[in-house]
Amino acid sequence: MGISIEEIQEKLRVEFKGNRFSHTLGVQYTSICLAMRYGADLKKAELAGLLHDCAKQLPESEMISICETYGEEISEFEYMHPFLLHGKAGACVAQKEYGINDTEVLDAMRYHTTGRPEMTQIEEIVFVADYIEPGRKHAENLDMLRQMAFVDLKQTVLIILEQTLDYLKRTDAAVDQSTVVTRDYYKALLRSKSHE
Repeated sequence: MGISIEEIQEKLRVEFKGNRFSHTLGVQYTSICLAMRYGADLKKAELAGLLHDCAKQLPESEMISICETYGEEISEFEYMHPFLLHGKAGACVAQKEYGINDTEVLDAMRYHTTGRPEMTQIEEIVFVADYIEPGRKHAENLDMLRQMAFVDLKQTVLIILEQTLDYLKRTDAAVDQSTVVTRDYYKALLRSKSHE
């Protein structure tokens, strides 16, 4: 890799506004901790955690343009709610600006917001870390989820997906069907494991 973690941190420190940089560090460190717990690749988890929001400060029109330029698939729902594209746009930025070509790192960035069926362990780690990092204050059941994340990663993924969908329904916000599909996948997966 041509660029160091420290160089990436410095670049993000300059680019990010408000609390985004401290959130980014929180996800980076939480991803490392979860990777240690589950025996996943520490460097991949750290990189994906650090870069997961690297496109979030971009204007929505630029996120769309980046995704179109790099051939990222954009759903009709994402065109209508382009803030959801920051993961996909971030994967493009990570390749272009930071020279990251590891598919697992890029996919962890790409799907950290909605999740997807059959996520790799690194993807699950970054998805969970984004939700439970120490700076998060307002999500439900955070204390329980922070403990559970180190006991049963897949169960934690499912609970986060369910809580997210419940919150979106309660607030009459639009729901990305890929989150529903991911929730259904993890629910079926954990049900089948409990019957083994």
